[in-house]
Order: sequence, then structure tokens, then C-alpha cells
Amino acid sequence: MDKPSSSQGTSMIGNWLCFLRKCFLCVLSIAPIPNHIAFIMDGNRRYTKKQNLIDGAGHRAGFSALMSMLRYSYELGVMYVTIYAFSIDNFKRCPEEVQSIMDLMQEKIEGLLQEESIVNQHGVRVYFVGNLKLLSEPVRLAAERAMEATAGNSKAVLSICIAYTSTDEIAHAVQESCKEKLDEIKLLDESGAGYGLIGPGENKNREHIVGVKDVEKYLYMAVAPDPDIIIRTSGETRLSNFLLWQSAYCILYSPSVLWPEIGFRHLVWTVLDFQRNLFYLKGKKQA
Repeated sequence: MDKPSSSQGTSMIGNWLCFLRKCFLCVLSIAPIPNHIAFIMDGNRRYTKKQNLIDGAGHRAGFSALMSMLRYSYELGVMYVTIYAFSIDNFKRCPEEVQSIMDLMQEKIEGLLQEESIVNQHGVRVYFVGNLKLLSEPVRLAAERAMEATAGNSKAVLSICIAYTSTDEIAHAVQESCKEKLDEIKLLDESGAGYGLIGPGENKNREHIVGVKDVEKYLYMAVAPDPDIIIRTSGETRLSNFLLWQSAYCILYSPSVLWPEIGFRHLVWTVLDFQRNLFYLKGKKQA
């Protein structure tokens, strides 16, 4: 009898590990599972230097790590995943690096449209979140095509924060909510029903004051609930202007590994910590 080839042996081991992983996830899902996990993918450039790789190789390795974490999250039953792909501040890097990242993004965004892509395998709807006007036209158009192509998917949601910072998101939301209120007041004035609407001390007019819910309606991240967990690699505990509005009651997990090195065990540990602290987190939200 012929000995099985090394590729067959590797395939068998891979299938066995996949089976074990799914069994472990089934056990883990007996307890409550986070509804929304967000990732700050920190350490791609340091990984390139650490491994003595060519420029850009760290970002490609980081993309492979992202695909694995998405697969694990959706297999676990996580409904919403958000990734911090590119900050507005990242545009300050050298033009060659920014262009290289944009080219890689365009390539990978277009890959999401492939039938065998992870978003189609798991029925994931994709949103690109941020000030998309800052993107180059090819990247922006690719993002728009991906959002349109996945609009019918409803099993899970992937939000990709690109050309994003929380301060820009909040400023945008405040501006839009103020415009909405001003438009309401103008309409009332034109109809003759707005006399004295913005007079001092008029409690009856408080509905025309911009409130928290008005601002939240215009946040870029209104497409998803607040995160339960934010994972930032490289051991950093800073949020770096990411989901500042939404992160008041979530767990921050900071494994020391660089983003391309993140693995299944890190996700499991984070979910176990979430389950252990769930009662406390619920109490803080209700307080």
C-alpha cells in the first residue's frame, strides 16, 4: 500500500484540528457569547522588522491573521465584528507606505466579492465606516461595491473602520444632528408654529435640543451595537481614537503578541474573561 503523501497528511491534521476547534467552541458557547468584538490590529510593521521581511509583508501576514480571527469569531456565534483598519492619522505616514497599504486594501476588498470569501461563506454583511471621502477613488469604489454586494447578507456583520477616528466620528455626528434640529426649527418657523421656539426657559421646547440619542443616530458606527470586547495586540492599552463613544462598558484585552501572531487561544481567553465578568458589566450598564 502506498504511503499517504505529506499533503494528504497535512490535510488530515488540518481537518482534525478544525474539528477539535469547533468542538471547543461548542463548549465555550454554553455560556453567553459576546455580541460584538472589535479589534485594533497593532504590530504589522514591527512584525516585518522582527521577522526581517520585505516592506509590506507584515500587512499581508496581518490580513491572514484577520481572516483567521473572523472565522473563529463567526464560528463561535459572534454577530458583530469591527476592525480598525486605517486611521485618519495614518495618512501622515510616508506616501509610499500609505499607497502600499491602499493598494493592499483595494486588493483584499475586491477579494471579499469572491464566492469563496469568508463573508460569503458565513453570510456576512460588510460596512466600511469612516470619512470615506478621504480615500482614493479606486479604494472608495471598491468599498462601495463590497457594501452593495453583501447588502443581502444577514447572518453577521463586519464593520471595517477606514479613514476613521472617534473624534472625527463624533464631530460629524454633532454637526449632522445640529443641522437636523435647525431644519426642524426652520420648518416650524415657516409654518408659523415656531414662534418663540428657542426662547430662554421654555421647557416645552426641550425636544428641539440636541441630545445623546440625536448624536448617536449619526455616528458612523450606528450600524452596530456598542462592543463587548476590544482586543488590541502588541500589549498596548491605548484605544488610539477608536470607538471612544462606544467603549464605556466593554472589556479591553491587550495580548503582548503582534497582530500577525494572534491566534485562537487569545480569542478563547478573551471570551472566558468576558463570561467571568458578565454579571459585573451588566450591573454597570444598568446603574
